[in-house]
Amino acid sequence: QSVTVNDYSTVKKGQVLVTVDPQEYTVTLQQAQADYQQTLADIQTARADLATAQANVRNVGQNLKVAQSNAAVQASRRDKAQNDLKRDQNLYQDQSLTQKQLDDTRSNLDVQTRQYQATADQIGVVSSSQAVAQAAIQRAQANIQKFQAVLNVKQAAIDNAKLRIGYANLTAPISGKIGRKNVVVGQYVQPGQNLFTIVNDSTFWVIANFKETQLEKMRVGQPVDIKMDAYPSLKIEGQVASLSEATGAKFALLPADNASGNFVKITQRVPVKIDILHPEKYKNELRAGLSLEVAVRVTDGPAANPN
Repeated sequence: QSVTVNDYSTVKKGQVLVTVDPQEYTVTLQQAQADYQQTLADIQTARADLATAQANVRNVGQNLKVAQSNAAVQASRRDKAQNDLKRDQNLYQDQSLTQKQLDDTRSNLDVQTRQYQATADQIGVVSSSQAVAQAAIQRAQANIQKFQAVLNVKQAAIDNAKLRIGYANLTAPISGKIGRKNVVVGQYVQPGQNLFTIVNDSTFWVIANFKETQLEKMRVGQPVDIKMDAYPSLKIEGQVASLSEATGAKFALLPADNASGNFVKITQRVPVKIDILHPEKYKNELRAGLSLEVAVRVTDGPAANPN
């Protein structure tokens, strides 16, 4: 979408260099946010279902108490009717009661028994309703847990989309100068593609390849005189920072194989890292990849260790 720097520009760490068209990432974010809101609505619905189921359980509990109370009352009426029938049967045996009176007592027992059975059946119906209401509570709770897990996934999708939108702004990882720009506006880019080369201009060093025969007296910390081919009159001070643990040939793509019977002795070169002292003095002259001549002062005396 935009490129904010040109070749050889000075950049600061965190400065935006390239802005990639974020439209695709923005659409993805909007879709993720919509899915998140939908899941929130599902959770609210499940919570409403849970509240309804809990209210139903309370109502069914009250109905069950009423049904049990009615059954207890009807049971006592049935028992009284049974006792009345036994009494009237005895009276009928003693001819103290007419047949019609006995039939009325027996008929009343039948009525009370049927009414008791009806109240007992009602207890069963209410108990079944209670089980259904309890199952509805469990379903609502399970739905809430399920939608909560889905909500976490949707939140992760939102975070990922925001992260991708953040990647649309490519920033400089270090301060320095643009050595090469490999991107233009309108170009398609891929992850891992090299868009810029940034040269860190706050720290400078030299890699000098010395012969192995020159290392006998070379030590870390010794002063170094550096001369640049580009600026031969410029005197640069340096200091030996470290010596490589292997020769340059060992790091070659195809290292030489000195097999038995095929050995030719060749003087090897050893990379030596030299730090440039006071680099701010030479910031405008130093360039990565320039040719230099270096001389390490390995002699004893104050000149060998000026610092």
